[in-house]
Amino acid sequence: MLADTDVLIWNLRGNQKAGEWLDRSPGFTVSAVTYMELIQGLRDQTEFRALRQAVQYWDARIQPVSEAISNRATFLVETYALSHNMQMTDALIAATATQLGLPLVTANDRHYRHIEGLEIHLFRPK
Repeated sequence: MLADTDVLIWNLRGNQKAGEWLDRSPGFTVSAVTYMELIQGLRDQTEFRALRQAVQYWDARIQPVSEAISNRATFLVETYALSHNMQMTDALIAATATQLGLPLVTANDRHYRHIEGLEIHLFRPK
């Protein structure tokens, strides 16, 4: 499974359901885009160390953006930017999931539900 940024943010905010899901899913994949988004939201080195430790604890795999992922994301932006306000980061995350053949776990299905071929597992934090 590919974890969307929002699931990891819920966990960092102390959401028990997010923590339980992540603990039950060791070895899940995270897009490099998600990892960078998380780093940008950190306030200090302590939070950065905690994030690195969490990634290690979960044995999460950080997936780099390959040429194939980039090409797929470009297609998604060209196809959905005007009709669905597709953002670059969401396109890269969706492209990562589809290129790897992984379901995307997200609480924000409205960002992704229009993408053909993308399997979505909806996460409900409450």
